[in-house]
Amino acid sequence: MSAVVTVTGASGNVGQSLLDVLEADDRVAEVRAVARRPPEDEARDKVRWFGADVAADDLAPALAGADAVVHLAWAIQPSWDGAALRRTNVDGSAAVFRAAVTAGVGAIVHASSVGAYAAGPKDRTVDESWPLGGHEGHPYSLQKAEVERLLDAVEPDVRVVRMRPALLFTARAGLELRRYFLPRLPGVPLALRPALVDRAPSRFQVVHTDDAARGYAAAALSDASGAFNLATDDVIGTGPIAALEAPARRAAAATWRLHAQPVDPGWVTLVFRSPLLDATRARTELGWVPSRTGHEALADGLRGIRTTRTAATPALTGRSPR
Repeated sequence: MSAVVTVTGASGNVGQSLLDVLEADDRVAEVRAVARRPPEDEARDKVRWFGADVAADDLAPALAGADAVVHLAWAIQPSWDGAALRRTNVDGSAAVFRAAVTAGVGAIVHASSVGAYAAGPKDRTVDESWPLGGHEGHPYSLQKAEVERLLDAVEPDVRVVRMRPALLFTARAGLELRRYFLPRLPGVPLALRPALVDRAPSRFQVVHTDDAARGYAAAALSDASGAFNLATDDVIGTGPIAALEAPARRAAAATWRLHAQPVDPGWVTLVFRSPLLDATRARTELGWVPSRTGHEALADGLRGIRTTRTAATPALTGRSPR
């Protein structure tokens, strides 16, 4: 096998880990890395960079002759600009899917999310048959669900894989995570320690970004299709305290409207209501086994948030492109 794999959003959190995995795989001949802001000095033997905006630019050169495209390009910030998020997330995804079909790409591996699911249980795990829908008032989750519906239209023409990971953490993305999700107040990153987060009044799962990348690569380089949850067995948090959801959301909404912190209140809903995931299908059909527990992934990500001062690519700085 000598595969050509295109990766959109290649300069971001999962993208950088996926490039590592694909470049080390003997089955991969070339990786076409697509990003709005390609790194200027990153040298990888198998990787060829394409500077492109998925919502506006011609993607044909990056897709011509590709065996698979892994679609990672997604915007989380600026959360106050809903039109800009929709342009990248929904319109950009539609453009990638159309271009892939036109180019005759063999497979689309789409980075969906636990957020695409409708509200679900916190006392047991659910498999990939759990209904989609996202969460009211949370553009991220609603758009993840909407983009999965877009895939329904192209699925007859191409092999489609929908990857639905739990929350992703890695130290390398520490600067991005800090700017995307934390108030810009002194001391906040230093206060975030694993033991504190593990006392959160809900339950959720964390996956290391490197492990998620291995799952995406396995899907791209196999004949798998359909949806795959990616999650560890251990769960973060003390348990759901439903009475705290409404005040937490109100607090997030008030501070978000004041631009005191970057997280829209829908993220509170996601943490309180998203289901816990059963990753049996990924383990059995993709051979995917996470190398780190959720607690280890969380600790690595929080360490990066506390200590990271530079980033390998423009995307990992967490700064929105001008």
